[in-house]
Amino acid sequence: MSRVLEINHLKYKKNNKLILDDINLELDHGKIVGLLGANGVGKTTLMRLIAGVNAKTAGKIKVSGIESKAAIKSCVSMTYSIESLKDNQIGKNNRIKVKDIVKFYLDIYPDFSLEKYQEIAKYLDIDSDEKLMDLSTGSGEKLVIALTLSRQVALYLLDEPLNGIDIMTRKKIIKSIIQWKSDESTIIISSHYVTEIASLLDDVIILKDHKVYEVSSVEDIQNKSHLGIEAYYEQVYEGGTNDE
Repeated sequence: MSRVLEINHLKYKKNNKLILDDINLELDHGKIVGLLGANGVGKTTLMRLIAGVNAKTAGKIKVSGIESKAAIKSCVSMTYSIESLKDNQIGKNNRIKVKDIVKFYLDIYPDFSLEKYQEIAKYLDIDSDEKLMDLSTGSGEKLVIALTLSRQVALYLLDEPLNGIDIMTRKKIIKSIIQWKSDESTIIISSHYVTEIASLLDDVIILKDHKVYEVSSVEDIQNKSHLGIEAYYEQVYEGGTNDE
């Protein structure tokens, strides 16, 4: 079986500014992986490149052995902010409701499971009759997570899914990630709430200085450093090295 994600010598520049440089990465099926790094280091950019939203400057990206940018989009489900949904042409209609967005997803994604969405929506208390423009930050993030996880794909990219929401909602979203992940699929999740997502993670990717600084299992990090994931990550950014 091919790896779920293979990246070779990936480089990305924007307006002649280097964002990512010589990124090499391999991930297996069935993992939950934390993508950690300081603000501006390129976490969202890397996810958008994997999802085929941004065009790479150089290098190769394969998802489940597939390299075609168009075909990769059928293998990857990525979260987009609720604001981007509202800014979409369908979302600009003030009368659009949550159920209309669900229908939109059903129409454009053949792999979207309405049954799975309904299960997640019930668990997260999502009101299908609420207008999109009236959603709170927390309700919006719950909707984004439900839509993203309801696609049947090999790779899910969750970009800061816990931002700006209360602790109880964060706990519910974390539980939903565990409950509705299939055994074969892999999830990459970036979050500033490192301690809260640590219990989910099998592996950790740390981005630093435009590159992949480290890819390690959570178990290896804990055995090697005798630190929790957040403490280890902070040590890396305070000048620690892999050899410490």
